[in-house]
Amino acid sequence: MFTGIDEVDWASMRHAYGSAEDVPALLRGLASADPAERETALDGLYGAVHHQGDVYDSTLACVPFLFALAECPDLPDRGAVVELLVSIGGEGQGPSAVRDGAEVFARLAGDPDPGVRRTALGALVRFLDRPARVLDLLRERITVERDDRVLCALIESLGLYARRNPSHADAAVDLLAAQTALPYEPELRLAALGQLAGCAPDRMPADLVPTAVRLLRERSERRSRRAALSARPHTDTLVGRLRRLRPSDEEGSQLLRTLHNALDGRTGDRIALLVGQLSSPDWADRCNAVWMSGGLFRTWRADFSEPVALIGTQLDAPEDRLRDAAVAALKQLFGLAAPAADGLHRLVTARPELWVRQWERGAPTLGDPLRALVRCGDPRAVPVLGEVLAGTVVPDDVGQEITWLGAAAAPLAPALRRRLGSLTPDDPGTPGRAAPLLRALTVLRDAEAVPEALRLLEGGAVEYAVAALGAWGSAAREAVPALSRLLDTEFAVPAAAALWSVERDASAVLPVLLEELRHFDSRRWGTAAEAVGRMGPAARAALPELRRAARTPGQAERRATAACALWRIDGEAESVIPVLRSAWTEKPQLRRAIAACLHAMGPAGAPLGDLVTAELAARRRHTAHCEGYGSHDIPHDEELLRLCREVLPAH
Repeated sequence: MFTGIDEVDWASMRHAYGSAEDVPALLRGLASADPAERETALDGLYGAVHHQGDVYDSTLACVPFLFALAECPDLPDRGAVVELLVSIGGEGQGPSAVRDGAEVFARLAGDPDPGVRRTALGALVRFLDRPARVLDLLRERITVERDDRVLCALIESLGLYARRNPSHADAAVDLLAAQTALPYEPELRLAALGQLAGCAPDRMPADLVPTAVRLLRERSERRSRRAALSARPHTDTLVGRLRRLRPSDEEGSQLLRTLHNALDGRTGDRIALLVGQLSSPDWADRCNAVWMSGGLFRTWRADFSEPVALIGTQLDAPEDRLRDAAVAALKQLFGLAAPAADGLHRLVTARPELWVRQWERGAPTLGDPLRALVRCGDPRAVPVLGEVLAGTVVPDDVGQEITWLGAAAAPLAPALRRRLGSLTPDDPGTPGRAAPLLRALTVLRDAEAVPEALRLLEGGAVEYAVAALGAWGSAAREAVPALSRLLDTEFAVPAAAALWSVERDASAVLPVLLEELRHFDSRRWGTAAEAVGRMGPAARAALPELRRAARTPGQAERRATAACALWRIDGEAESVIPVLRSAWTEKPQLRRAIAACLHAMGPAGAPLGDLVTAELAARRRHTAHCEGYGSHDIPHDEELLRLCREVLPAH
């Protein structure tokens, strides 16, 4: 199987860490009789030769030898070798190299080793460019296969085949539909339902959700019986601890996640399915449901009150993993977690040790149960936060979270001021601690904190203190001399913006802001543009620079900021409307700011009413995108919806 390996010029090739001279040893390690050596070799191949999915010249040179290893009948762990080949075939030049040897997968589909069969089936669909032959092989295998895990892989392969080969899909779909009705194990029928939903939704049974929930219950009952028969002693050993830390039911999670993903925007069905999962007698089913709920909540707009309330009931569960999963899910929901607030309050009240989380490294943070209660705006969190602020360990992020309580957090203002006053201006850690405290005090409109903010102008938290003073407006008049002195420093722009809010003297601040607007590459350009916009007609001298910025190609954020400022200064609706329309479409993250501007424009913003109407009718969140997600996606989208609802009456 290594014929010719020494004739390859490995030294001239590269992998992630340099020369590929060590690759032959790694390949030979895959054939070792020692399981540890095989695992180390596989880890080395993934870590260097196929590092993070990359394909190098040495990766391609490995492919023939990996195929030879995969076909060696006496070699253990060949399924892992096939998995490596499939992974290599997914990037760069890999597909061509793996496709050249794809006939091997056809032979391995009937291999005596079920681990090899399981991994070869998907590879067969991906790389053998003979659709009719592939379908014949899948049809043959599904009639003779008896291993449930291989059957599950076969069902997944049929779904993949139907999606990749539309002209041959009907026959594959017929096979899938047949599997949903056969007297199979419930997990196999669930797998078939998930694949059918993904490639032929019109073939789904009318009672899809009740059927899926029933199969899930049957599967859970069978799993519980098997677990009882093979119960292991609860030992305080490393192996025992690792076993308890493993995901409770990875297979079940994958089955239901596949079905959820296939249903995609059918939110009614997905909510009903989630409710069924969350009502299961099996805590592992409920735990899986909690973890997979996030994708639904983050991506789609719907009434989620029923599943959220059910997630709240998991907070009373005796299983730590289930309770922790519920807390983790709820803290991402912010206001949408309100149906679970009673459960959060019970947990917070019963477990004071969870109020603050101590980390092995790093500063303490607010505990997640209390954080979730605060984020959903529940005023019952206020007295608990008061105790946290009075304690010996005060998390740095407490002020940041308090902002979600709004005016209800007013009783906490004195404690926040004391905390702010305890900070040393020149301490390197002060800016990070001061920022959330100042933010909370500005949300609470607590201008009594002006002396504490003024004291921070002497240290590293200058910019945060300046922003707070500006937010307090005329109530911070005693800060005018200190802010004026900053006009000759690197903080001139934020200081000018704050000064305008405090004393409304355009002659003192406009020259500073105009100078900044002339430099498009400045990091404070947006601050200056927003500041002149707040000045209104008093900033007419800024119009030429703002008009120039509104025409800047490829910079949607700058164009939108300039357009909003133009409206506030001169009421230029005719020139502003096209800019806001293009920015709305080009960069969805700007929609909240644009909606706020439209609200201020009133009837003048009516030409963009179609965008607002379409946003309110859209079922997909504007923050949902394929690049990933942020922790505040849900509240940002809910804020956009609120702004849009406020805009429509104005039109």
